[in-house]
Amino acid sequence: LLTAIFVWFAVREPTKGGLDARADAVADSGPPPAFWHTCRAFFANPVLRGMALACGATQFVTYAILNFTVLLLMREKGMTLTDVALWYALLIGIGTAAGMFLSGRLIDRLAKRSKAAYAWLPAVGLALAIPFFAGFVWAPGWQLALLFLILPTGLNYFYLSPAVTLVQEEVRPNQRVLSGALLLLVMNLIGLGLGPTYLGAASDYFRADYPQHSLQMAFYTLIPFYLLAVGLFLLLARRIRSQERQESRT
Repeated sequence: LLTAIFVWFAVREPTKGGLDARADAVADSGPPPAFWHTCRAFFANPVLRGMALACGATQFVTYAILNFTVLLLMREKGMTLTDVALWYALLIGIGTAAGMFLSGRLIDRLAKRSKAAYAWLPAVGLALAIPFFAGFVWAPGWQLALLFLILPTGLNYFYLSPAVTLVQEEVRPNQRVLSGALLLLVMNLIGLGLGPTYLGAASDYFRADYPQHSLQMAFYTLIPFYLLAVGLFLLLARRIRSQERQESRT
C-alpha cells in the first residue's frame, strides 16, 4: 500500500501507446472499443487464443503443485510446519520471483529476433523443469525434495512474463486492459478451476492401492500435463513463425 501511494504521487503516467514502436499507436489510444468487440477480437486471434490455452495448461500444473506441495512435504516426506514456514516459504518466494524476472530479461533479448520466442521460451522452461519435478516427487526426504524443487519453482513461471507481454503487443493500446483480463480469465478458469481439483481427486483414487503414498502417485500424473503445456507452446511458436513469414512477404 505504501508503494502504491508513492507511485500515485511520484510517477507520471505516460501517454498511452506513446512508447510503442508502431507509428499509429498513439492514435489507437482513444476510448476503448466495445466490451464484446474486444472479447471477439481476442478469441478470434489464433496467437492470443493459443497463448491463453497454453498458459491455462501450464497453470493447471502450477496451481495443482502450489495447492498440494505443503501437504506432500509434511505427510509423505517428513517436513515439519516450522521447516515449511522457513525453507519452503523462502524457496517459493525467491524461486517464483527469480523465474519471472529471468524470463522477462531473456524475452527482452530474444523477442527482438523473433516473436516466436514468446512461445518457445516457456516451452523450454517447462521441458527443463520436468526431470527435476520428477526428482522432487520421488525424493524420500524433504531436504532432497526441496533441492529438486528449486529449479522447477522458477522454470514453471517462465511463461508468465512472455505471455503478458505478447498480449500487450498483439492488441491496440486501448484494448490492453481488457485483453490482459481475458488472458487471466482463461488461465485461472483452467488452472485454478481444474488443476487442484484434479490432483485432489487423483490422490483419492490412488489411496486404495497406495495408502501411504497416494499424493505422491497423484503428483506423478502431472507429468503428462507438463508435456501437454510444452506441446501447446511449441504449436504456438510454429503459428507465430508462420505469421511472421506471411507478414514478411507482404
